[in-house]
Amino acid sequence: MRALLQRDLRLALRAGGGFGLGLAFFLMVAVLVPLGVGPEGALLTRIAPGILWLGALLACLLSLDRMFALDFEDGALDLMAVSPLPLEGVVAMKALAHWLVTGLPLALLAPVLGLLLSLAPQGYVWLVTALLVGTPALSLIGGFGAALTVGLKRGGLILSLIVLPMYVPTLIFGAEAVRRGAEGADALVPLMLLAAISLGSAAILPFAAAAALRANLK
Repeated sequence: MRALLQRDLRLALRAGGGFGLGLAFFLMVAVLVPLGVGPEGALLTRIAPGILWLGALLACLLSLDRMFALDFEDGALDLMAVSPLPLEGVVAMKALAHWLVTGLPLALLAPVLGLLLSLAPQGYVWLVTALLVGTPALSLIGGFGAALTVGLKRGGLILSLIVLPMYVPTLIFGAEAVRRGAEGADALVPLMLLAAISLGSAAILPFAAAAALRANLK
């Protein structure tokens, strides 16, 4: 499992697996939104939690179609399916690798971008915490969608249509946690709901994605 994780990390960092692309997209969202809506600080402060979470969500979406596609094209996925490694573990490691090169860097970069959007100072801790808690769900849900569409032509478009509705609860609770934290209100309830989504995704979706991969590899 560790070797598979290291391999996926090397491929992501070497072959443009979304590391730089996701961060660049996140940065562009934070830079362009103030230009589009104007420099009014009160407005930017109000919309900053939702914009930052939406940018992180879309940045994670950019590289999802590569999660299994490259291994499917070169036959490595077939070898993984018949190897002693459980396919559920393979899915979990690929989702973890995706999170390490997208979700984690986005969470660490988010406070810098929060400055561009005039996020309230008390909201920075909640922003980082919410992204660290919620972005694993984005990678796991994305892994399930990637498994459903592996091998399909124009699978990226279908993947987006499948995954985006499933991302909505994470987006809602993540943005709400940051908004409440920025206003000085109690943000523990949406944060706990966000953690529940991530834990539930980790418990269920690797098995669902593995079943989808077995069906597509037959």
